Amino acid sequence: MIRKPAVAGTFYEMDPDALKRRIEWCFQHQLGPGSVPNYIGNKRDIKGLIAPHAGYMYSGPIAAHSYKRMAEDGFPETFVIICPNHTGMGSGVSTMTEGQWETPLGQVEVDGEFAVEIIYQAPLIDSEPSAHLQEHSCEVQLPFLQYLGEKHGRDFTIVPICMMMQDMETATEIGASINKVAKKLGRDVVVIASTDFTHYQPQEIAYQGDKQVLEAIKAMDEKLMMTRVAEFNVTMCGYGPVSSTIIASKAMGAKKAEILKYATSGDITGDPSAVVGYASAVFL
Repeated sequence: MIRKPAVAGTFYEMDPDALKRRIEWCFQHQLGPGSVPNYIGNKRDIKGLIAPHAGYMYSGPIAAHSYKRMAEDGFPETFVIICPNHTGMGSGVSTMTEGQWETPLGQVEVDGEFAVEIIYQAPLIDSEPSAHLQEHSCEVQLPFLQYLGEKHGRDFTIVPICMMMQDMETATEIGASINKVAKKLGRDVVVIASTDFTHYQPQEIAYQGDKQVLEAIKAMDEKLMMTRVAEFNVTMCGYGPVSSTIIASKAMGAKKAEILKYATSGDITGDPSAVVGYASAVFL
């Protein structure tokens, strides 16, 4: 099956050339890293990253920090993209075991072997393509990866995982299973946690709450992160994906986290009254 784009033309441009220009704009923006990655490294120290998933004009420059750092570290074979479930479709945790994902920049193959094995390792994960049909938070990561892959001649596959259940037990099982499958298959993997942070609060409140959560992420303490999300009432949509990514990254050898950039939609629009928080980070 081909999973058609759900938010092309709204979250990002429908025209391929315009989309490439938008991605370059994200890299070059004053809130972005400042430049487009001009090489692919070969260190492969990065095991996981965090990237936001709003419209590119709002969160793209923040996401570009993670993707520039990842490209300069090295390009893996497979990206496991873990996202929250905004639509209510599908099961508690849903993946896809076959097919392609399409964006204006082309098609990306699902790593079916990895997806089938991860269901075996973590039975709470179902093969449920319906969860992904209208879900934007995995989709918006793909054009960044496709742009970098095309620019530097690198192919890759994806394993999309959509989390409706985001409790610690679920996150732990997913994170542990990613590491087990990567080792069993000998697959070079980067895990992407797709999340935004505080939603629709005044800028100062967003800064305060998100800072507490980001401190826990920097400490690579997924339990503390979940505690602070609840304690400070942080309306972070992807705390489960971030927890799974921290767990998987640590299991794959990550020793530290770096918070690369934090900003809000208010920093883009100039309106601080009701913002959404965005952050980029890597685990290496």
